[in-house]
Amino acid sequence: MPRMLDVSDEVRAEIGDEEADRLLAGENAQGSYDCTSCRTPGDSEHERTSTVLFIGDETAVLAFAHAGCLPSQVVQVTEEQLQGAVRSIGGTAGGDQQQAMPEQAVLGVTSGLVLIAGELHPALVVEPTAPIVRPGSTDIGDDFLPLLIEQGFMPLIELAEVPPVLHGWSVLLAAGQLHAVLQPGANGGQPVAWWQAHQPLQVTDSWRAAANKHQQVLMYAAPVGSIGRQPREDLLRGALDKAAANGKLVGSALPLAGI
Repeated sequence: MPRMLDVSDEVRAEIGDEEADRLLAGENAQGSYDCTSCRTPGDSEHERTSTVLFIGDETAVLAFAHAGCLPSQVVQVTEEQLQGAVRSIGGTAGGDQQQAMPEQAVLGVTSGLVLIAGELHPALVVEPTAPIVRPGSTDIGDDFLPLLIEQGFMPLIELAEVPPVLHGWSVLLAAGQLHAVLQPGANGGQPVAWWQAHQPLQVTDSWRAAANKHQQVLMYAAPVGSIGRQPREDLLRGALDKAAANGKLVGSALPLAGI
């Protein structure tokens, strides 16, 4: 059955006309997939689907996304990022809101405005798609929050006030788009990316205005299954409040590295 695939000109140029035509005809793969952006199931036989080609230094991986999540495109990534993504999500690379971690999980990052003491603050909510295990550990638990607490993030039981600033960490905004969350480099060196978007992440005008006003972004993090993908900011806030009440939320204010 022909598939409802969008193969952009740049993707076609990379994979060739013959491969692109086979994809469109549905000859070389099943129609179902996990969206490389939102990680929920999709079906290219019944819904519009984008082809996304991730290209590293030596490897290329073709992934699929809901057309509403990502357009068909070619994304340049480092070979390390690509290999890590292949290992962590079984053969497809992470999308514009996700990054493969050494612990073989994928971080989901959501932007939203959070109301604290009557004022709106720009926030990023980070939740992995799988438990994060401490590097080298053979435990089957989840060390995501302990690892962040060791980095200086504060455990939160409620969102009544702005968490303290975590110096050395920052949020990189450029041309009004979110590019990365940076952490201190080893031995006082240049900051390095703790999370980096494969493609710059669009944020709303109100989010960007709030970030410009406060010159910082609140970052909240919770273990897998604590927040979920919430379609509205009020639902996101409710999920954050619940995670905090359950002792499953950490947070800090991160200065802007650019705007």
